[in-house]
Amino acid sequence: MACWNQEIGNLLESGRSLRGLISPLMALSSPLVTATALSFRLPSLSYRQYYTPLLISPNTLKPEPQLCIRSFPVQTSRPSSSENLNRSVVARSNLQFPLISPDDHWGTWTALFATGAIGIWSERTKIGRMISAALVSILLGLAASNMGIIPHEAPAYSIVMEYILPLTIPLMLFRADMRNVIKSTGKLLLAFLIGSVATTIGTLVAFLVVPMRSLGQDSWKIASALMASYIGGAINYVAVSEALGISPSVVAAGVAADNVICAIYFMVLFALASKIPSEPSPSPSPSPSTKDPPPNSDTLSTPTIQTATALAVSFAICKVATHGIQLLKLPGGTLPAVTAIVVILATLLPHQIGYLAPSGDAIAAISIQVFFAVLGASGSVWNVVMVAPSIFVFALIQVSVHVVVVVGIGKLVGLDMKLLVLASNANIGGPTTASGMATAKGWGSLVVPGILVGIFGISIANYVAYFFGTFVLKRMLGFV
Repeated sequence: MACWNQEIGNLLESGRSLRGLISPLMALSSPLVTATALSFRLPSLSYRQYYTPLLISPNTLKPEPQLCIRSFPVQTSRPSSSENLNRSVVARSNLQFPLISPDDHWGTWTALFATGAIGIWSERTKIGRMISAALVSILLGLAASNMGIIPHEAPAYSIVMEYILPLTIPLMLFRADMRNVIKSTGKLLLAFLIGSVATTIGTLVAFLVVPMRSLGQDSWKIASALMASYIGGAINYVAVSEALGISPSVVAAGVAADNVICAIYFMVLFALASKIPSEPSPSPSPSPSTKDPPPNSDTLSTPTIQTATALAVSFAICKVATHGIQLLKLPGGTLPAVTAIVVILATLLPHQIGYLAPSGDAIAAISIQVFFAVLGASGSVWNVVMVAPSIFVFALIQVSVHVVVVVGIGKLVGLDMKLLVLASNANIGGPTTASGMATAKGWGSLVVPGILVGIFGISIANYVAYFFGTFVLKRMLGFV
């Protein structure tokens, strides 16, 4: 035992590594050595390396990052008063955060598509049907990035935002024949327009209460982006943020705040709709023949042709839009331009473009969930707390006023509560959440109209929020 004590003293005095002694000391199973680490910033790990203190020169600009540096006593049994041996050591973790690094492209894409797949699958569950696949994917992405599983920023996210998102917009809007939307949605469109006005009023009220002056120019810009999100959906938030050139840290803070606000909002919305009964299910009509027609080469090839054509048209629309934006030198105008082109084509050529809608819906159902996963992963709760906590308060007031005004004005004009909550859902969440709510509540006659008014919201939100922010909110802060 004395030999061990002497050996430990020699090693500590010479400043050599303790790594080689850990295994034999652990094997002794005695209180020979007691080491207590005061704290770690990351969780405890099964394997650590221990080193003597790393001296950093004052001239060192970028010292090597350490997990933590803590002083703890290494004590021999029954030490004398002159043998109080305390040394500082460095604990380094072999585990890197996030677990999937930004440069791990295959790992990042796997995580994104897996999150989207879970989101789609969740609609088979009761909770998933209530809050929609979109919100599930967003919340999963937000949780994964803030828990250190996937990164907040990665090259894959840039690909989604720069290429997959613009390509998804035409695929979603092949049904955006404005004449058909106006004819088929009826009073739901009126309720949706009331909701859009309610979002505008909520933005004004929130901006007066919480002007977010500490953000400078980004204050009115992020307010405009959130306004676009609460008229059309998350796609519009990204489009307006890009068009106005909002700082990335503020965008990330807005995403995280919006995700939390939306989770609270949907709970309140379903509580308001809890007493609204579902529609009676129509009795299925008997089919004259129970046998499916024999497949032939034409029927088998039609979906493939539709899918290929839908993708080709979407790529062409994105090419024309980006080329036009480059010629006009309008930075950040790609998504609004893509939206405008597909809406015009769907209105002028409803049969030709509408023919591609089924295939477009199938592709967009997957790609939009990947976008939602990226949107959630980009949100940083830390940014909300440290960079702009006022954004959370602003969004909370904005959405709260929206709900109050929608219900109040809707009741005054005599609209049914079912229409009001569904229209509000289409405003805040978009067509996917609106159709999900109509399906979950058993409002079968409102599933398609909910999608159509949501598409209408995506079509107009960018322009309404952009111009309202530029000509109203910006002037309210004194920026000219």
